Amino acid sequence: MRKFNLPVVCLLLLLCPVYKAVAQLTVFNVSSSSITEKRKISVQQQFEIQDEVESSTTLTYGLGKKWEVGANLLNLDYSMKERSFEMNDSSTAKPYAPLLLINTQKVFQLNNVFSIGLGTVAGTNLSRGHRKFVYYTYTNLLASLGDQEQYQFAAGPYISNHRYLSDGPVYGFQGAMDAAIWYKKLHFLADWISGTHAKGKLSLGLEVFLTEHLPLSFGWQRSNADGSQGAVIQLTYMP
Repeated sequence: MRKFNLPVVCLLLLLCPVYKAVAQLTVFNVSSSSITEKRKISVQQQFEIQDEVESSTTLTYGLGKKWEVGANLLNLDYSMKERSFEMNDSSTAKPYAPLLLINTQKVFQLNNVFSIGLGTVAGTNLSRGHRKFVYYTYTNLLASLGDQEQYQFAAGPYISNHRYLSDGPVYGFQGAMDAAIWYKKLHFLADWISGTHAKGKLSLGLEVFLTEHLPLSFGWQRSNADGSQGAVIQLTYMP
């Protein structure tokens, strides 16, 4: 594990401006499989807070016909104890970090209620000399209920590698729900990824719509592996 240079972080963020960038939005950690509309851009910024603060930036661009493509900057980890950013390009005890990924997702509509989402994120860790391939691929069965699709559920299998997940099983199950308490005002969110790796955790929280297109989510997380707990904050722009 190596410390990450702050000027490098700033440069990376400057190279990924919101108005030009294009990746899959999540409930918390599981893809919602809600496709960004054609020629529209969605933006999501998440912070997971425990012993360190983990930043994940996601942007999506809608291609039409229920396709989207994107790019992610994930696992930008800041150690509060060391007061520095960290880089991991050698040990699978933790996920490699940080990661620069490209993704794509396609949703097939089965009927008015059910659809199937196929998605993948793939790319590399950011390192000068030890870049390795990382990926996460999944299939979701989706259900949308209510006159305005106030209740949405997604569940299905995933397969990945240790560099993305950390040590533990490289395949398993994921599930998520987005339930409107007061539609487009206040929603209940929950998702879960199986496995004893670092990404295996339960997340529960609330989503408050600051505006119709700008929901703020905050919640609680619990690790499958050791029961450790943390917080998650997420801001999303949806055109």
